[in-house]
Amino acid sequence: MRIGIEAQRLFRTKKHGVEIVALELIKHLQQTDKKNEYFIFVKQDADDACIRETENFRIIKLPSAPYPIWEQWLLPRAIKKYKLDVLHCTANTAPLFPGVRTVITLHDVIFLESVSFKGTAYQNFGNLYRRAVVPRAARGRELVTVSGYEQHNIAKALNIPASAVKVVHNGVSGMFAPRTDPRQLAQIRDKYALPEKFVLFFANPAPKKNTPNVLAAFAWYCRNHPDSSIKLVITDSSKTYIRQQISELKAEDILPRLQIMDYIAYNDLPFVYSLATLYLYPSLRESFGLPLLEAQACGTPVITSNISCMPEIAGEAAIFVDPYNPVSIGEAITEALHNKDAVAGLYEKGINNARLYSWEAAAQKMCDIYEQAQ
Repeated sequence: MRIGIEAQRLFRTKKHGVEIVALELIKHLQQTDKKNEYFIFVKQDADDACIRETENFRIIKLPSAPYPIWEQWLLPRAIKKYKLDVLHCTANTAPLFPGVRTVITLHDVIFLESVSFKGTAYQNFGNLYRRAVVPRAARGRELVTVSGYEQHNIAKALNIPASAVKVVHNGVSGMFAPRTDPRQLAQIRDKYALPEKFVLFFANPAPKKNTPNVLAAFAWYCRNHPDSSIKLVITDSSKTYIRQQISELKAEDILPRLQIMDYIAYNDLPFVYSLATLYLYPSLRESFGLPLLEAQACGTPVITSNISCMPEIAGEAAIFVDPYNPVSIGEAITEALHNKDAVAGLYEKGINNARLYSWEAAAQKMCDIYEQAQ
């Protein structure tokens, strides 16, 4: 069988959730499936060759173009050229006329549930594009999602039975484990100028990441614990955006307690998680929540939301909060940092919970879905 995998953004240098999921899935398909032929479609100008071709895996670089043109015109032409039997689209959308059986991974359908223009221009355009394309592209296709929570949302949004959406949980890469080598940890601490003790938070302008409430919660914590020296390390965000949020909160007094950086390289994450005292993940909405599992796998205590998919994925190995209430988040930070009993057992529970999610199992399930789709 000749299988195409749409992974347009796979080779981008700064990878986020969807790209990481595609990367790990493809890496483990390479290990699992030796009989089928795979064609991995990426953008021509991509600059991080994070996977290599093998005997039955080819990397096809298609010309760079705006995403709608790339997906609706260039990709279908490549499907025909390489005589594919099945196409797997990994990032929430697909060609309307692919000409072959298609599997679509829908990580979420937030774009179908509401229209918001609070994100960046790129995010807003992407949501409008998916809102127009996905309901049509999903008809008659094999649909896959990453959690039971999102399976229910997709079924409701598309008015289909939940059984029509298969759940394939993401996995946790084996590189995520407690890191204890003093030399390696010191190198990473120096590379990112990380403080001795810090709380870690990944922020970006997407409303679901809940950045304003996290900043309000940390401001509440700082004002209630003026003797604490712990810092909040914020990554995946710009200083301009964070300073704007701080200004709106009138919380300029906490700026010395913040360390803002742009991006942490994927291979460095296990060390950063291991160095962190606490990881904050109080999102308003996620389809799976891979970072919370990565932090758990590294033995880092996690504070996360009591809504969305987080209770399903985090299990009993996290501290849960009301993400809409900064005081709830602030009180949880206080408990985690000042009450050893609050985090007792989370180290072992987190590691054990993360072990439930395997990329090997995900790759095997996807192989089965490809066979069924043919």
